[in-house]
Amino acid sequence: MKNYFLILFFILLYSCSQKSEEIQTKVEGDSLETQMIKAYNAGVEALDMGDALYAAKKFNEAELLYPQSDWAPRSSLMASYAYFQFGYYSNSVDELERFINLYPKNKNLDYAYYLLAMNYYESIVDEKKDLKPLKEAKKYFNFIIKEYPDTDYALDGKYKLELIDDILAAKEIYIARYYIKKEKWIAAVNRLKFIVNNYGTTIFVEEALHRLVEIYYILGLESEARKYAKTLGYNYQSGDWYKQSYKIFNKDYSFNIKKKNKETDKKLLDKIKSFF
Repeated sequence: MKNYFLILFFILLYSCSQKSEEIQTKVEGDSLETQMIKAYNAGVEALDMGDALYAAKKFNEAELLYPQSDWAPRSSLMASYAYFQFGYYSNSVDELERFINLYPKNKNLDYAYYLLAMNYYESIVDEKKDLKPLKEAKKYFNFIIKEYPDTDYALDGKYKLELIDDILAAKEIYIARYYIKKEKWIAAVNRLKFIVNNYGTTIFVEEALHRLVEIYYILGLESEARKYAKTLGYNYQSGDWYKQSYKIFNKDYSFNIKKKNKETDKKLLDKIKSFF
């Protein structure tokens, strides 16, 4: 689904190039516009050939040749798309930010923000220890959902946000486990509460609640431990983490953790940990 909306939009833009011959016949006397159309078509051809840098250069040239035409913002978007398509994410981001500043009322502004979010979302692959791309992607996906709620971009953004939150929550639980191992209880509690308050829809909230029960019980704050145990039980009574919390207060209680679930959780966590 990653490229579905990008390809759809690209097809719409690309189809416009097919109309350029019609336009060219009408403006043979206008050499500036003719040059603009030739530059745009050269950009499309370069993109087809896989030369993103030359394609972006020609699209920028088309924009500069005829900045007052409808082709100018279209060319700018095509340049940013060319950069994105071949992994030049920082170049694409720069192009998109320029587009948003120059054409704040353009009809394709929703796509520009979506492509901006996707640039940050995809660049996490190359920045495994840098959370900035994920946080920026989250910011722009949230913006799209708020400003363009009825678009397909907003729909895809909601899906992407779930994945982003899973990764961010995984990082927090990973650090919290480290603090627990070192018996740095306050630091661990802060991390765990952050997960509960900010990533309540992720798969890691159950473990976070259980760890809070565990820590508060160790510290002798049984009322606090019971409070989080009740929250865990109310929302995830059939889960294995609740069973472990229940056993803290009922030492004779025995249960078997489903090996499949535990292994699945470990595989997911190990996969997400690779980002850090």
